[in-house]
Amino acid sequence: MARICELTGKKSLKGNRVSHSNHKTKRRFQPNLHTKRFFIPETNEWITLKVSTSALKTINKNGIANCLRKFVKEGRI
Repeated sequence: MARICELTGKKSLKGNRVSHSNHKTKRRFQPNLHTKRFFIPETNEWITLKVSTSALKTINKNGIANCLRKFVKEGRI
């Protein structure tokens, strides 16, 4: 499965690994993703999402229902 946050859409970035001799080789920067279960009290059900830690902080601050509503409205989901 792809390493993409299901809420924010964060994904891998490309860059260079630079050695002491300034030799550059390609590398990837992976997002900090976690698979997490969330309970939605409005629908009385559990959902499993692969989310980044920044999305987890947003969910903890605003609540899962508000975040899902916001991300659907913005077209991210």
